[in-house]
Amino acid sequence: MLIYNAEIITMDNSGTIPCGWVEITDGKIAAIGEGVPENITDNDLNAEGGTLLPGFIDAHTHLGIIEDGLDFEGDDCNESTDPFAPHMRAIDGINPFDRCFCEARERGITSAAVCPGSANPCGGEICAIKTNGRRIDDMLIKNCGIKFALGENPKRVYNDKAETPMTRMAIAAIIREGLYKSKRYAHDMDSYYSDNENYEPPEYDIKCEALMPLLDRKQKAFFHCHRADDICTAMRLAKEFSLDPVIIHGTESHLIADIIAEEEVPVICGPLLCDRCKPEMSRLELKNAAELASAGALIAICTDHTVTPIQYLPLSAMAAIKGGLSREKALRAITCDAAAILGIDEQTGSITPGKDADLQLYPKGCDPLDLMSEPSMVMVSGNICKGERI
Repeated sequence: MLIYNAEIITMDNSGTIPCGWVEITDGKIAAIGEGVPENITDNDLNAEGGTLLPGFIDAHTHLGIIEDGLDFEGDDCNESTDPFAPHMRAIDGINPFDRCFCEARERGITSAAVCPGSANPCGGEICAIKTNGRRIDDMLIKNCGIKFALGENPKRVYNDKAETPMTRMAIAAIIREGLYKSKRYAHDMDSYYSDNENYEPPEYDIKCEALMPLLDRKQKAFFHCHRADDICTAMRLAKEFSLDPVIIHGTESHLIADIIAEEEVPVICGPLLCDRCKPEMSRLELKNAAELASAGALIAICTDHTVTPIQYLPLSAMAAIKGGLSREKALRAITCDAAAILGIDEQTGSITPGKDADLQLYPKGCDPLDLMSEPSMVMVSGNICKGERI
């Protein structure tokens, strides 16, 4: 299939092609080019001068793991009976029939990171998924990291129970203890595999097993933090265990933007369209993403769905622009840079040959970030699926 006569915003080194075409084969982007392609058929799509760009990516959500219109019955986000739960997997709690998947597709959002919640110092494994499908296994891009949480949320949850952790010290200590146990577990496993005559394997520990890819830097460590001091604690823990860290929310990042940039730690900013609903969000500012980008930090923008409904991801990017972020950086923050932070940039995030055909098309003159805009066509892995109810 060809999509032709389009302004193509590639979000890669090719920049913007004023009038070009994209070839899609077996769900992948096979080729891109300028001008009018040869051998156009009735099955090809004339964009009529419209804007073609990659599908948007929401880098932090609870899509399908907190279901729309339900209370506890559809809330599978926090297993708050155990403060340290790296073995919980978001993929096991997502309902792909939740109506918000359709609303995401209708607004051009083709991928999202779905995360466990922040009730626990360690909540479990985050997965990056496509927004189209009926079985979550088929929608999975990759399990991309472990979710940790610092600050007010775990303090509040366990203070209400009068259980550990009730302080920031205890939260960090629980995370540190779990990582040290996994590190020792991995060492004992290596000893057994290298010399099974003299060493016994350690007793199976599912929590330690879940953390081993993190210690090997095959997955990233995602830290829920709002306050600047908690962000610094996250960076301290990451250094201690040689982790590959990502900050989620980073509400007070603008207070230490230079430090975050110097440490080369990416930040997923958001939600932006919300109230300052708790003390640690008292310094929420629209300028946050702009301050980070200006300092040189890599950023993404998220909705934290259901805090802000996922279809308002482009509007969240516009809010960041109002706060001083450049339009180019805002687009990157919900496409290629979001993909890079999640570790899925080899599959999606730009219109590049070899990547998945996750695309959206807007009529000529239509601003993809505008509140009143909607794509005329959305494609996920080569399948046209805009507005399609499962």
